[in-house]
Parts: sequence; C-alpha cells; structure tokens
Amino acid sequence: MTEFLSDEKTSAYEEDYLVDVNSSKNSHRSKQNSTTVKSLTVGKMSLNTAHANNGVLIFAGECILLYCDNITMEFSGQDRPEFKGSKHGRLYLTTHRMIFNSNNAKDPLLSFSFPFTTLKQVELEQPMFGANYIKGKVRAQPNGGWIGEAKFKLHFKHGGAIEYGQAMLQASAMVSRNNPGYDSPPAYQPPAGSWYSAPEPAYAPPPNGYYGWVPPTNVFPDAPPANTVFMTDMPPPYPGLNTGDLRNRSGHDAKAAEAAASGGTAYYDPNTNFAYVPPPYSNDAPPSYDDGMKNSKKFQ
Repeated sequence: MTEFLSDEKTSAYEEDYLVDVNSSKNSHRSKQNSTTVKSLTVGKMSLNTAHANNGVLIFAGECILLYCDNITMEFSGQDRPEFKGSKHGRLYLTTHRMIFNSNNAKDPLLSFSFPFTTLKQVELEQPMFGANYIKGKVRAQPNGGWIGEAKFKLHFKHGGAIEYGQAMLQASAMVSRNNPGYDSPPAYQPPAGSWYSAPEPAYAPPPNGYYGWVPPTNVFPDAPPANTVFMTDMPPPYPGLNTGDLRNRSGHDAKAAEAAASGGTAYYDPNTNFAYVPPPYSNDAPPSYDDGMKNSKKFQ
C-alpha cells in the first residue's frame, strides 16, 4: 500500500488526506459545443443528484478538471440498496468535488457526489496482483438521503489511479488551504431552477491551471462526450478552486472573470486565451509532517 502524504495539513478533515503531489505538464483538452436544453431528468436524493439526460450535472461556476471512463466503484459499510454491488461508469474530478456516474440506467445508484469536505483516509492500494485502486471514506451530507459514512474503492481499468489520486488530493488540499473552517459537510440542498448544457469553460479549464497547479490532462486527455455536461443555476454549497459563474459566458469572458476573481497579480491575456494565477504561496520547502499537523489544529 502506498500512502498519499499531503505537503500541508490545514484543516481537521484534511488531516485524514494522504497525498504525494507531483508536477505535470500542460496539455490541451478536446473542445465541444454546447446547446441549451429545456428539460432534464435528475434524481431526487443526494445519492442521485449529479446526473441528467445520461450526462453529469454540475453547479454554476463548477469546472471539470479530469474525466475518466471505465471506472469500477464499490461501497461497503452501508445497508442501503444503492450501495450494493459493483458500479461501472465514469468519474469526474471538478473544482469542488468528485462525481461518479453509472453506465447502468437500472442501477439504483445513478450518480454519487464526493465533495472534498466529505472525504477522509484516502489511500492508494498497489496489490501484488491486480490493478492499483484508490480507497477512502466519505461522510454523508445532512438531509442527504443517507446517514453515517461509507467506505469506497475506485478501480481504474485503463490505469491512472496514482495520477488521479494525486490530482484529487492536490485540489482538495488547495481548497482547504484557501477556505479554512469547512470541517463538516454542509446540509444537502436540492438543485432549483433550470438546467442547461454547460458552456465550454465548464469542461475546458485554463491551460495554466489553478494557482500554478495544472491537472494531469496528459494522463487523462479525454473530455466528456458532447452534450453530456449540464449545469444548474444553483451555486456550489461548498468551497472550490474557483468562484466564477460560468453560465452564458464565452471562453474569453469566463477566463477573464477567473483572473479578476483571483485578485492581485492575476492577469488575462486575450491573445493566448487563458488566465494565469500565480501561486499564492512561496516556493519554500513544505513543512514537515509534524509541523503540518500542528498547523492544522489552528482550524479545528
């Protein structure tokens, strides 16, 4: 078993995160056109709130960082029928959470959302026989249709477990660092209002990434299939890497807004069509594990 060890420990829930973050190279993701849709079918409970019209449903301002197909997910520690059996489908890493969408329309679990604030004890398993996989625990959101916590395993049929795990924990660590105090998952609120086909910025993040970190799209170069990414008018109920509202914006407008929202030294270059946000922290060596644990107690 390989443990992911984070470079900082900045909140109570992040104490359980284990991550080893490596740098990755810039790469370009495929582009798609999006169209407005008038009616969508979505689940009514928190277990099934991140799918619509055979696609994924995200919040206003949320952006997909990585897309992975051919994923198998397993749960344990819960008696609800939605958690029984192996689940096969697609996995999305966004600026605010991880989302699993099932390929089986008859499965009682069609989608499952993992907000960063609900995850703990995330580890990478490297068995002697068989493919690597990610395991961890997820806590239920209040009023979310289930209670307690569940253990999960994510199997990557075509590889990439290490890179995905590093990206997920890097994103969650940055969110925690910039938004201290979110130790408990917020109460679930069902999406309200209309849903639309998401504009391109929702699944084409800036080439220079966020705060100097670039998701490993060289390992996961595929974007979600056309007309499978939908957006609600509701903003995310928990913190994320970005705060912009991507509804009805062109790629230029969304990236310019991201640069403006970052404040200070960020800039937007319309000639290269990306917003660059310099790291808000220094390049000094990260603190030791013990020092990081001491710092995390400040936010408890």
